[in-house]
Amino acid sequence: MNQERIGKFIAELRKEKNMTQQDLATKLNVTDRAISNWENGRRLPDYSLIKNLCDELGITINELLSGERLKKEEQTNKFEENIINTLSYSNKKERNIRKVSICLISIIAIIILILLTLFGIDVIRMRNNEPVFFSTWGFKYAPAINIDSLKIEKTIKEYIAQKSESGFDDDMYYDVKSFVTMRTFLIKEENNTYYVYAWVLEETFARDLKNDNVVNYSGFSIPHKFKVIKNGDEYIVDSYEIPGDGTAYARDLKKIFPAEILPEIDQVYFDGTYEKLDIDLKEQVELYYHTDKFQYKTE
Repeated sequence: MNQERIGKFIAELRKEKNMTQQDLATKLNVTDRAISNWENGRRLPDYSLIKNLCDELGITINELLSGERLKKEEQTNKFEENIINTLSYSNKKERNIRKVSICLISIIAIIILILLTLFGIDVIRMRNNEPVFFSTWGFKYAPAINIDSLKIEKTIKEYIAQKSESGFDDDMYYDVKSFVTMRTFLIKEENNTYYVYAWVLEETFARDLKNDNVVNYSGFSIPHKFKVIKNGDEYIVDSYEIPGDGTAYARDLKKIFPAEILPEIDQVYFDGTYEKLDIDLKEQVELYYHTDKFQYKTE
């Protein structure tokens, strides 16, 4: 079925009857744009309009589908040919519609998959209290608190504090107290054994009971790898590793810590981590000694 030929035939017959596109459109109760589409071969008239269109143009349906006036002897042959062409056109149109539908469904499915993926990523980011792609997707969400992580950090802080305080030899005239704060980068679990990678800031203070002044005696700020073992409901620090001084620091850092957290460790003194830890530690000292006046020991 030749759409372009049929369109030219409609235009030719319309002009023979001295009708404008709007005149024909009014008679068929369609828009003049529809008539234009037919005549330009962009579309065929809807099947429900073909009988009325033929009546207005003074032709048979067979002639319309042939795109030309037919002699009587041509009617039968053209009729059979037009039926075949019409069926072929309908099948082609149906296939095109099916293809378009499949494409639309595929596009929608891909969009849904992308949104679900982004939603899953955002849920993980929300749980880790990290920035998300699309706000909170309309949900009121508070990141879940990992109680086990808090218990592990508490165990580590107590371990470091006890270790630091035990190293203070002459405590007869001093009230010795070690204060610890930390930023945990990563916790890996392997069969009730936890490997904790964290930056630790520790300072040990002592109140001189004779002179009633608070003196800082020692401290450190350095990344640690802790091995923590879970025993029932308790956590026990089994061992720890820290990088060496000087040229050994960079080498040990790569050896001890996973590559994924090395950029975070490198930025501790630039991203506000150290300042935050320092403020936290000073608050602990002030609350314990009820003073903000400290004397730092000098060598």
